[in-house]
Amino acid sequence: MKTSIIGFPRVGESRELKFATERYFRKEITADELEATGKELRNKHWQLLVDQGIDFIPSGDFSFFDTTLDTAILLNIVPTKYQALKLTPLETYFALARGYQGEEGDVTALAMKKWFNTNYHYMVPEIEDDTELKLVGDQIFRSFDEAKEAGIITRPTILGPFTLLKLATYQGSKRAGDFYEAAILAYAQIFEKLSERDCEWLQIDEPALVLDLSPIEVKQFKALYQKLLAKKGNLNIVAQTYFGDVRDAYQELVELPFDGIGLDFIEGRKTLSLLETYGFPKDKLLFAGIINGKNIWKNNYQQTLALLKKIKPFGEVVLNTSCSLLHVPFTLDNESTLSKDVKDHFAFAVEKLAELNDLKKIMADNDGNQVFLRENRALFDQERFSKNEQVAKRIKALTEKDFVRLPALMKRAVVQKDKLKLPILPTTTIGSFPQTKEVKQNRAKFKKGEISEYEYKVFNQAKIAECIAFQEEIGLDVLVHGEFERNDMVEYFGESLDGYLFTEKAWVQSYGTRCVKPPIIWGDISRSKPITVAYSKYAQTLTEKPMKGMLTGPVTILNWSFPREDISLRESTLQLALAIQEEVLDLEANGIGIIQIDEAALREKLPLRKSDWHSEYLDWAIPAFRLVHSKVQPTTQIHTHMCYSEFADIIQDIDNMDADVISFEASRSNLDILDALKAIDFQTQVGPGVYDIHSPRVPSVKEIEATIHNILKKLPIEKVWVNPDCGLKTRGVPETQASLKNLTLAAKKVRGGV
Repeated sequence: MKTSIIGFPRVGESRELKFATERYFRKEITADELEATGKELRNKHWQLLVDQGIDFIPSGDFSFFDTTLDTAILLNIVPTKYQALKLTPLETYFALARGYQGEEGDVTALAMKKWFNTNYHYMVPEIEDDTELKLVGDQIFRSFDEAKEAGIITRPTILGPFTLLKLATYQGSKRAGDFYEAAILAYAQIFEKLSERDCEWLQIDEPALVLDLSPIEVKQFKALYQKLLAKKGNLNIVAQTYFGDVRDAYQELVELPFDGIGLDFIEGRKTLSLLETYGFPKDKLLFAGIINGKNIWKNNYQQTLALLKKIKPFGEVVLNTSCSLLHVPFTLDNESTLSKDVKDHFAFAVEKLAELNDLKKIMADNDGNQVFLRENRALFDQERFSKNEQVAKRIKALTEKDFVRLPALMKRAVVQKDKLKLPILPTTTIGSFPQTKEVKQNRAKFKKGEISEYEYKVFNQAKIAECIAFQEEIGLDVLVHGEFERNDMVEYFGESLDGYLFTEKAWVQSYGTRCVKPPIIWGDISRSKPITVAYSKYAQTLTEKPMKGMLTGPVTILNWSFPREDISLRESTLQLALAIQEEVLDLEANGIGIIQIDEAALREKLPLRKSDWHSEYLDWAIPAFRLVHSKVQPTTQIHTHMCYSEFADIIQDIDNMDADVISFEASRSNLDILDALKAIDFQTQVGPGVYDIHSPRVPSVKEIEATIHNILKKLPIEKVWVNPDCGLKTRGVPETQASLKNLTLAAKKVRGGV
């Protein structure tokens, strides 16, 4: 058996790519220096894969921001407004990713959405009617050549035309099918140029095949590839799928003249049964995704070997990851604070390479008596997770009443309006303010023991006072304390909850240069002390205006953690919900009358197939949120926030969360969600984001004013809030202050004209 991976983490072992890219943004290094860092990382990672014995080594999985964006630019999918800037290719690339504001023009960034059911975000290609889809770039060839020069033969990888065109948005009358013929010609050119380089294999990623597909879409996929594969010549092509099974298109997929097919046996619940029902062609390689590319627990070799025993009769098998290793941290080697007994249970990206190698050796040895097999068996015979009987009893005692808040939404709205006395179009922010260098240094010094807890708190209180003074100066209506004490919206809460483990350098790319460090759920979750109360209570003493208490919701904490594998996601989420409920009630008892419980990642673990949405997820995720706030007083206003996903198709379920106010990311998606809100007569008050915080550009008063007027065309004014589309932690202070000043001025102008 041979081994393969779909992709590898690209930001580097120590986030080298992140820091180099940010230096480039600040104009501290040149484009050539940034390219040099990219080349250094690519070569380092390729050599690592060689050293670990991986047979199929990918190239083309590296990116300075996002591989979907890379594919779009490779194929000339660049909207006219970006071309008109007349920037260099790299500057145009980052203008698409981050927006651009300068002498050459002013453009917003492309829309950004969650990549299937992960916390990775991709840039949504935008296709106009006059877009000429054709091969114009050369990065896929340059990376192959680069590896070849280093003596390493790679398998180039590229996002396939079916998924690319399905994920794109269309600015005009044309749709995906109108660009199939052009895509065939462009990909055929890629085949030709790779063949000229004596490339043996090409990986074409088609993850859209795991979605619900209509018979028409399956027919389109088959017709597209019948034409395309007729042009592949001597090039071997593997169709790679991940994040689920391909039940709607399995027969068509295996009948097409691919040389290999990659199937996910981790999240693909029906993948094995598809093989058993329909068989698998003997003339194709089966790239079997048997190593979990999304979680960090060590592989159970006995279970995997039992699975491989069932797969092997269907043909020649290549041991593969279930998806790209982009979704897990780089290596355990950098974790010095975790004990060996704990680390033995984990496998990050580098360790997953070793697991592939182990399984390869075991499969080659009929006796299967390798030391690592015995060690792995012993590991899984141990009790891994810490239990809390009191938490289990609380969950067992829950009844339907615990998930219902009284009185009903409309009655609460009247009481809250009388208490808060807010103007129409109330203004607020999502919560966090810029985490400056000095803020990060203060936290780092405290964690290292270089300053006392008193000194740490005094600094944070000074920043809070400064933040509140600014908000009052510009006239925001509902204030926040800025969250200067928080590193990450999930990690911060996890650090204060029993049952979590934390890493030092287990960073995972979320988008572009944004990396997160997901905590690990090691046992039953409980709260032993207040988490946010002290800072929120202090902040409220500094202002007469309402202060929002800021919390992360249980579903998001779960979805942005590495979860346990021994209990259901539902049970873990209910444990978190009970813990956050205690925090909500403590905030309320300490005079905080508005509490925001963010569920930014609500959609993240939504099954990719609609038939599974309620039974496998929404039927417990929505009640878990309601459990958090069900016991608060009618006068307490509950907010929540959601971002960078498609929410229109679950909008009724979101309304059923029974929050009093919901803010959505909306600016990058052109306020598309408003139609969905209007269609179901959305009951909850709503704050669609009026400007994009993931771009450094400052929106003008006129621009925000126009956005507010567009919102009011579809939503009643008494239900609308005005806010940015997400937290401001990653932005600089000058651009944040300028943007918020313009936001409040725009809201006042619209109020004055009503």
